[in-house]
Amino acid sequence: MRAERSVRRHLGVTMAAAVLAGLLVLVQAELLAGVLSGRFATGVLAVLAAVVGVRALLAWTQGVFAGRTATGVKSALRHRLLERLRELGPARLAAHRSGELVTLAGRGLDGLDNYLTGYLPAIAVAAVVPVAVLIRLFAADLASAVIVLVTLPLIPVFGALVGMTTKAVTERQFVALSRLGGHFLDVVRGLPTLRAFGRARYQAGVIRQIADAHRSATMRTLRVAFLSSLVLELCASLSLALVAVPIGLRLLGGSLDLTTALLVLLLAPEAYLPLRAMGTRFHASMEGVAAADAAFAVLDRSADEPEPTSRAGRDLEPAREAPEIRLENVTVRYPGRDGAALENVSLTIGPRERVALVGESGGGKSTLLHLILGFVQPTAGRVLVDGTDLRELDLASWRARLAFVAQRPHLFATSVADNIRLGAPAATPEDVRRAAAAAHADFVDSLPQGFDTLVGERGTNFSAGQRQRIALARAFCRPDASVLLLDEPTARLDGRSEAAVVSGTAELSRGRTAVIVAHRPAMIDLADRVIRVHEGRILSDTTHVTGTAPGEGADPADVTVDDAADIAAGGPAGVAAAARREGEAR
Repeated sequence: MRAERSVRRHLGVTMAAAVLAGLLVLVQAELLAGVLSGRFATGVLAVLAAVVGVRALLAWTQGVFAGRTATGVKSALRHRLLERLRELGPARLAAHRSGELVTLAGRGLDGLDNYLTGYLPAIAVAAVVPVAVLIRLFAADLASAVIVLVTLPLIPVFGALVGMTTKAVTERQFVALSRLGGHFLDVVRGLPTLRAFGRARYQAGVIRQIADAHRSATMRTLRVAFLSSLVLELCASLSLALVAVPIGLRLLGGSLDLTTALLVLLLAPEAYLPLRAMGTRFHASMEGVAAADAAFAVLDRSADEPEPTSRAGRDLEPAREAPEIRLENVTVRYPGRDGAALENVSLTIGPRERVALVGESGGGKSTLLHLILGFVQPTAGRVLVDGTDLRELDLASWRARLAFVAQRPHLFATSVADNIRLGAPAATPEDVRRAAAAAHADFVDSLPQGFDTLVGERGTNFSAGQRQRIALARAFCRPDASVLLLDEPTARLDGRSEAAVVSGTAELSRGRTAVIVAHRPAMIDLADRVIRVHEGRILSDTTHVTGTAPGEGADPADVTVDDAADIAAGGPAGVAAAARREGEAR
């Protein structure tokens, strides 16, 4: 809020309106007591109506500007959160479930409305109005003022005691909400895969269990909130009784005039009301506060996070030359994990050399790619590009030299042409068509609107092979890229799609330094060297000698379904299947 000028202005107006409306209570009580006691003429009722109208106007102003404050704060916080997520990069974000981050940025931060529109103005009123009421009571009746002064602190004391418990149970409720929203979103995204493997019913049961946990946490929070309201109302009622009973007795005994008695009875509740309102709104706002704490936990930097991707550093010259990439005793450990993803890995990839990384899933192959991309910083050791430590380079300039094809490429809800020219916005329509032709994405011409066809959310209107070829076309649309990184580009593809991707990869990798994570023999056959990675260590590093030209190895369709399943599953059976198929390909 301090960083946004408009938010500060709106918050200032909100606080001022709330305080002025609270102070007008004193004027209203004076006029009403005077009219009821006969001290003022009935004509004063018009002034009283005007005061009530001004209070209503101030309440409306407070509501409008409080809403603008909440909108500004949530918007600024969401922008900072999304920017921070972009800076952290995909590898660091692997520690967070994407569904939980979506829940945090959406439903979670919406909970700040109660904090910004209710609790903050209530704090301002509670800090000013009770003091003003006490001052007026001391001037009107000392005995009543002393009683209010003694009993008034009971409300914040009991409110704080209950509030400690409320904060704890609300944080647990928000964690349960994040788990529910995150798991539900992840299940919906993976529903086709769950259906294919017969696990949809099981996940429905898991969601039911998480929903029950969230329901239980919500009920615990509501029980504490109702208990808090009971405690605060009881304290306020007893305190008012301690004021009202002596006032009535003194009024009957003739030691107190009617105007003063009415004034005290009208003002005493107004001393307790702001504190009660603050306690009530505190409980309503705790869910938003818990979400804000979670957002700031992502925003706050910690020692194990990588530097932002926009950091400045030395550039590489000349930019078009294929570089040498060298890893020297590199160890990578992810936060919260016991074992190392990579341990003491040393590797040299020469200029224009094509290297295939093979091994079971989870062995560290993708981590090695993330090191080269700059998504991950080594825990120990260093990554050198043409002899320069990658940490000393400008990452934006370095990534401009990279072409990366992920195992599951992300397609955006825009045209096919815009998806292909991603990373090369200056590419002409002719460049896009040439890139698509080189990637064997000839299916685009048969689409209803060709390259102007809109892509569905996450590419749902395309097959896995078509999405992979569009991703390959993206890489072809970056002719200045001197390094090619591919993460299992033929995973989950049929024989025809795999053959097209393999052929396009063979052309794309020519003259470039290429690192290819591969399980299938056809992709392995493209490489000059094959490096086997197992549990974060390099088991073997062999020159790949074949009797065929790159891309002309065994037909991908020759890989059986059982072999493909074994290879994808990893483990000893997967490694054995991969080795057997690799031998057959040779």
